[in-house]
Amino acid sequence: MEQKSRQRRGFSLVELLVVISILSVLIGLLLPVLNQVRRQSRVLLGVNNQRRIVNALNCYPLDNRGFYPESVATITFGTSWHWQEPTMMTACKPRPPFTHRSVSAYLRSYITEAGTLFCPNAPRKYKYLEQVWEAGDDWDNPETSFLADPVFGTYCFYWNYVGFLGDGEAPFRGPQDMSGGQSDLLVSDYFGYDHHRSPDSYGSCERFAGASITFGTEVSSAYWSLLNSDGNVALETLNIKLHAGFTDGHVERFRSLEVVPMKVSITPNGSVPYPSGVGLGPGDFYLPEIVLR
Repeated sequence: MEQKSRQRRGFSLVELLVVISILSVLIGLLLPVLNQVRRQSRVLLGVNNQRRIVNALNCYPLDNRGFYPESVATITFGTSWHWQEPTMMTACKPRPPFTHRSVSAYLRSYITEAGTLFCPNAPRKYKYLEQVWEAGDDWDNPETSFLADPVFGTYCFYWNYVGFLGDGEAPFRGPQDMSGGQSDLLVSDYFGYDHHRSPDSYGSCERFAGASITFGTEVSSAYWSLLNSDGNVALETLNIKLHAGFTDGHVERFRSLEVVPMKVSITPNGSVPYPSGVGLGPGDFYLPEIVLR
């Protein structure tokens, strides 16, 4: 009887405290490793997203006489128009007749999952992402009174896009077809400065040290941002790791100091920038400097 009693005895309080202490130490050691694995997984997913976008875009010309899709990053007013942010996934209206206003209408046959067009490191997923991708040109946001709502995402799309690079500089011109041209950049993570939704701030879909969230709206996605109104934060101190996809199919990594600023143009030829601080001025969009070498 005495032997059975000893066998059934539970843990003492001291033994439980020792076990809890050991588990706490192990958890403390494992959490940083798990967080690093999570971050690396999101990086790999983002690279895979861009690779799938590039592959889809390189399939499109095979079915369309060798040309990439038209850019949807435009604003239309009757017969006149100007450029909009390269993050645009769906425009308000098509520019010329018979031209689609959504990336989805061009690429849905090649990309079935809406999440492919969204950076996995962005702080929030756009509420209607799947519905936007399925609706294509027919997208109409149920939360607004507009009949044709724009949608702004977290990647920058540069095929058939024209942007302002500076006085005396030739405009940036994205690839028009598979024969090559001034630039072979097709897609990149969003990284910019002084957007109207976060004035005097750096912004990116990739999370970086000290960043807070610029929340999305009915028509736009959330991103990470860091105020720099006094100009004390230099690009090299941000150390943001970004990725971009090119016409030859590869996705390349670049850092926040390896960039060139581009402004949205209010002229079709990229010669005049959108005025800073006026209305909904979109600020700078940073291109990987490799595209201009």
